[in-house]
Amino acid sequence: MMFSSMRFVGVTVAFVLLLACSAPAQQRAVPPATGGDAAARVGTRTVTMKEVEDRWRERNPTELVQAMQAIYEGRRQALDAIIADMLIEQAAKAASQTPERYSEDQLKARVKPVTDAEIQAFFTQNQAQMQGRGAVEMAPVIRTYLEDQQRQSARDALIADLRKSGPAVSVLFDAPRQTVPIASDDAVRGAANAPVTIVEFSDFQCPFCERVEPTLKRIRETYGDKVRLVWKDFPLTRIHPEALKAAEAGNCAREQGKFWEFHDRLFANQQSLQPAALKAHAVAVGLDPVAFNTCFDAAKHGQRVQDQMSLATRLGVNSTPTSFINGRLVTGAVPYEAYAAVIDEELQRAARR
Repeated sequence: MMFSSMRFVGVTVAFVLLLACSAPAQQRAVPPATGGDAAARVGTRTVTMKEVEDRWRERNPTELVQAMQAIYEGRRQALDAIIADMLIEQAAKAASQTPERYSEDQLKARVKPVTDAEIQAFFTQNQAQMQGRGAVEMAPVIRTYLEDQQRQSARDALIADLRKSGPAVSVLFDAPRQTVPIASDDAVRGAANAPVTIVEFSDFQCPFCERVEPTLKRIRETYGDKVRLVWKDFPLTRIHPEALKAAEAGNCAREQGKFWEFHDRLFANQQSLQPAALKAHAVAVGLDPVAFNTCFDAAKHGQRVQDQMSLATRLGVNSTPTSFINGRLVTGAVPYEAYAAVIDEELQRAARR
């Protein structure tokens, strides 16, 4: 689960963006240390930090993964801010301006005024979070919020332009990565030798997994044979009672070489995942109904689904969709741009090898 909030005068209105179907939340811990440094000595025996982290992974893999991701994201945000300041300083010097004046002039040229229509649209979309306050009362604070968003977007665009036109920027520390095994018979879209592999742990009954599908389609269309997509089952059985059988059914479709057709059909019919409906979907996508029903009724792939669920747990996955892009964690139905940023970094990394 991911969230953002904005603070108004005298009241905080939280706009919760539910981007993932989640198991019960895990507490985020202090980020782990790395390497073989000594953590303790007991007599002549040295306990290394690697031993500590291995034990942490055994006890609570989700907490460990979240901690590693948190420290990376914090460091990366700080690094990006330093790089942005440096690029602005260099551009300002070339323009014979102070960094402050240069930034202000550039933002003024890029920021568009917030309209009354945009304020009303924002109020309408978020009315449930306005705590009973009316549009007129909330208009000034909504305007301030949207103007702040405009300035941030404009600054992001400015930095992106400076990174393209300015001195070369190379990020030299790596993101945390997980080794995600891929079986020879996993459902795959894309070439085996693609430089970027996205392994998606997903759930046919999860609305956020369906929401991310257009993003994944756009990625395939944009990057072509540079990206390979691998499906892994992670049905959240406590909140999605039909997801487990849907996952088993997907594997029966995979047996007949029509997993992705079946996959698309299920996401287009998420309210119809009961066993009889799954069999009807199989017929609709051209599967052999006798072979499918035999496979499905016998729960032939039940153990396979359980094994993938266990793998997900060991990797620290506790929500769907969760993707690993060349082993780098991306959680939730995040926008296309979030995927593209990681993919572009991985393609640059591959080009440097």
